Amino acid sequence: MISIQKFDYEPGEHEAEKASNSYVMSLVALIAGLPIPIINLVATIGFYLGNRKGTFFVRWHCTQALLSQFSLLLMNSFGFWWTMSIIFDTELVTNNYIAYIISIIIFNLTELVVTIYTAINTRKGIHIVWWFYGSLTNLICKA
Repeated sequence: MISIQKFDYEPGEHEAEKASNSYVMSLVALIAGLPIPIINLVATIGFYLGNRKGTFFVRWHCTQALLSQFSLLLMNSFGFWWTMSIIFDTELVTNNYIAYIISIIIFNLTELVVTIYTAINTRKGIHIVWWFYGSLTNLICKA
């Protein structure tokens, strides 16, 4: 799911801290806006916009964190509105709904653990590349 790759240069202490904070920002926003899926994305976009002209290492990790928040927003929003339609409408709880909610919980827990791991290691200056988002980030970010 994740891999450790070497960067062409050794990031400085300041760069490593900013890159790590891009992941920490999504965790803080998760705690603050748990029932509302868009809060994490808004916080991560704000941090990304503040650091988009930073060094490549910082920009790369801000972009990877932002991409992961986009997919979380899509999955969590769909689950949120499906749940609201069950609560406030005549829709029934089905096996598909239960399977989707279990999938969302697993995906969110996995993303939480990987985000914490990445924040810790990025703070040490280690370049962590996530399985799907790393490839997309490489396409978006140019050195």
